Amino acid sequence: MDRRFHFISGLPRSGSTLLSAILAQNPRFHAGMSGPLGGAFNNLLGELSGRNEYSVFVSDAQRRRMLKGLFDNYYGPEYGAEVVFDTNRAWCSKMGQLKDLFPQGKVIACVRHVSWIIDSVEQLIRKNAFQPSSIFNYQPGGTVYSRSEGLANGDGMVGYAYNALKEAFYGGDSQNLMLLRYETLTSDPQRAIRAVYDFIGEPAYQHDFDNISYQADEFDLRAGTPGLHTVRKKVAVRERPTVLPPDVFRRFENDIFWLDPALNPHQVRVV
Repeated sequence: MDRRFHFISGLPRSGSTLLSAILAQNPRFHAGMSGPLGGAFNNLLGELSGRNEYSVFVSDAQRRRMLKGLFDNYYGPEYGAEVVFDTNRAWCSKMGQLKDLFPQGKVIACVRHVSWIIDSVEQLIRKNAFQPSSIFNYQPGGTVYSRSEGLANGDGMVGYAYNALKEAFYGGDSQNLMLLRYETLTSDPQRAIRAVYDFIGEPAYQHDFDNISYQADEFDLRAGTPGLHTVRKKVAVRERPTVLPPDVFRRFENDIFWLDPALNPHQVRVV
């Protein structure tokens, strides 16, 4: 099958699962939650590097074929979709490799005010107070302060994705990147999805934003975080007060660089 690949990446808790659930309504598309290919991609790159004594027998052309083969073989004939969206936060850090392997591929990075991302994770942790989460390596201790610091550091769930996003945004391959704001996706899904279709060059499809369906209950339960990938049936803005202490919330309030045109030298599309 002559299949086209695109990529969903960006910040956690910023609408990537919702975006996938909407796109999956199109029978020509396949999209879902974060999968294993990002990790497999990194592992294979490492195994084909100089740390393996047999790497002298591996050319760059072979590396490219093997890496591309991960996608071709993982998304086998049983998927049946003409267009595949693979989701992983790592893709923002792999813009150059993805452009080489998939010249027509686009990366859609979901973004959201970082304070509300930290808030969203904290709300889940409190909601599942008797189930330690994989987000924090199933450790039951800690406070809202240590959890927010752990999320935001360079190796944390949010910090890593944020740094990868900046790398993609300011890198030389940003012409293949679009940022989709969570606020736009939830308040005006029609405009958001229309922008996605325009960006990837696909004909429009009539989506039903009042009847979204997505289930990952088994995965979320195993991760000790029920609700992690829950998607409500109707796309809508749901306002509520933050559960974070004021000083924690304010710590991240200046991290929304994508809203300042002066900080967008490559004119990356922000929707």
